[in-house]
Amino acid sequence: MPFATTDLCDDHPQLLDDGKLAVLPPVFRHYGANVKFCGHAVTLRVFEDNALVRATLEAPGGGGVLVIDGGGSMRRALVGGQLGLLAQQNGWAGIVVDGCIRDSDEINACAIGVRALGAIPRKSSKAGVGERNVRIEIAGVPVQPGDWIYADADGILVAQAKLA
Repeated sequence: MPFATTDLCDDHPQLLDDGKLAVLPPVFRHYGANVKFCGHAVTLRVFEDNALVRATLEAPGGGGVLVIDGGGSMRRALVGGQLGLLAQQNGWAGIVVDGCIRDSDEINACAIGVRALGAIPRKSSKAGVGERNVRIEIAGVPVQPGDWIYADADGILVAQAKLA
């Protein structure tokens, strides 16, 4: 689907005013081979534990975007090269992490889009603690399961419905 986040904002000012379309703050770095991606949101809330991230990416993505509320932790990575490859193989369009990734060179070779606060070499724990398909907040912006995520070089949008 061809789109530009700037055009979506310009074309839908009422949705922005009503809060049905939101712009994430420009704090996310780009990783992955795809600068531009969009899809329906699948949400996770985890903290320094990526067992649920792996379990979710092992399932078919159907062109969706995994949105991870990692609490903004800059201490451990929630997505690494193996998970980037898993996301690519299982048809995920992208991943947005309110936290860190690792293996950035490996993720950059994957045909997906990834946004994260940064990269750090320390891996996460694997206790399986967290919640899936719940309302989360990413950098202060609410995201519901099924919302639409649009990301390109200019930013990331969260829409309550698919935009034409």
